[in-house]
Amino acid sequence: MTVEARLADLGLTVPDVVPPVAAYVPAVRSGNQVFTAGQLPMRDGSLIATGKVGDGVTPEQAAECARQCALNAIAAVKSVIGDLEKVVRVVKVVAFVASTPDFTGQPGVANGASELLAAAFGDAGIHARSAVGVPVLPLDAPVEVEILVEIAD
Repeated sequence: MTVEARLADLGLTVPDVVPPVAAYVPAVRSGNQVFTAGQLPMRDGSLIATGKVGDGVTPEQAAECARQCALNAIAAVKSVIGDLEKVVRVVKVVAFVASTPDFTGQPGVANGASELLAAAFGDAGIHARSAVGVPVLPLDAPVEVEILVEIAD
């Protein structure tokens, strides 16, 4: 089953690439790797949530944001390689979670991204990961996710 078929089974489609909010590109290929810029939880041109986890954003809402970030990262990868079937492995995921100082559930939030990538890419979607709490993210997003994938030619 293809990546896009797996996503369709989840009721999802690869969205258009989210336009950069500053001076960068959504993804860059270097050799057989594609690095994405940090992806925000944008859907239909706007953030699906704003604020901090632990203060106005629930962990469940943040996990949904991470899932949307991962979907946007998939779109960024596709914009560089054209065909998602060229992805050999999702190598690394970094999830930044804007949270209050007492919130320690960043790994659970990041699972929103990790679980989507595993569902989309199967075993090739299982990856190394960092989940980092930060005080603030661009546009007051609660989550930002970047991924690194290995591709075949």
